[in-house]
Amino acid sequence: MREGIGGIWLTQLIILFMLIFVAFLALSLNYTKAFKIKNELLTIIEKKEGLTSGDNGSIAIINNYLKSNGYFVTKTCPEGSYGVSNLDNQAVEPAVGNNKPYYYCVTKVKSPSSNNPNKVYYQVNIFFYFNLPVIGDVFKFNVSGNTGDVINPTDTLKAK
Repeated sequence: MREGIGGIWLTQLIILFMLIFVAFLALSLNYTKAFKIKNELLTIIEKKEGLTSGDNGSIAIINNYLKSNGYFVTKTCPEGSYGVSNLDNQAVEPAVGNNKPYYYCVTKVKSPSSNNPNKVYYQVNIFFYFNLPVIGDVFKFNVSGNTGDVINPTDTLKAK
């Protein structure tokens, strides 16, 4: 009887460590995907020198990229930023005190430079789920990054 109880405890311990390993693997895979998407968004904004609209603008390219990669996570944006709530629309909306979900958020920030007052950089926030295979979606996390300095951006967004 003693060996049977010891075997049950050992089996439970093995299952617990397997669950922890699967959770860590799921977290790292989701974070890696979100980090790759964030870097691509930053690259597109830098190449187009801002958040430009139109068929060949940065918003359309970003939205097509997100749709082609199966990105569907939404969350609210912080105050003073701009977000995209529909990937089929080629416009950004200001996030002003509403709880509307956005696919990604972009904040235009004035760069601290006395040489060129038109120098800005963009901060991009995207989101990812921490989901476990059996339990489902557990948490949403932010992944954010900044572009390099953009001199004389081509968009009309207001900078912080």
